[in-house]
Amino acid sequence: MERTPYGFLLVALGGFLGAVARHAVDVGVGRALAASAAGAGPAVLGDPLTGAGTLVTNVAGSFALGLLLTRASSDRLRLFVGTGALSSFTTYSTFVADAVAIGTPAGAWYVAVSYATGFAAAALGLAIGGRDRR
Repeated sequence: MERTPYGFLLVALGGFLGAVARHAVDVGVGRALAASAAGAGPAVLGDPLTGAGTLVTNVAGSFALGLLLTRASSDRLRLFVGTGALSSFTTYSTFVADAVAIGTPAGAWYVAVSYATGFAAAALGLAIGGRDRR
């Protein structure tokens, strides 16, 4: 791994882009769910929306990381995309906070679904990325 000022810059720039992208996805998913739930009445709004954006970003990030690990052409690309962008795009801390905010029974399901879909997405990314490699 490149431990130079340039390497740190790659991680910092990737981290900035990943964090901004995560926020955008979280806001977009929240708005989409709120809009679709608005017609269903007030009982659907509230805590069930908590964690949806985090779940989407973590699953997408898991897939992208699996793909990156098989396709990255350089260590600098891995630093920028993997260590920088994807590490701040995905989030374990928000995932845990969301699980606690949802409450025990639903939070347990949220954790199980998050892990299952995250591992499945990473495996899919690895499989797709490794298809043409021999």
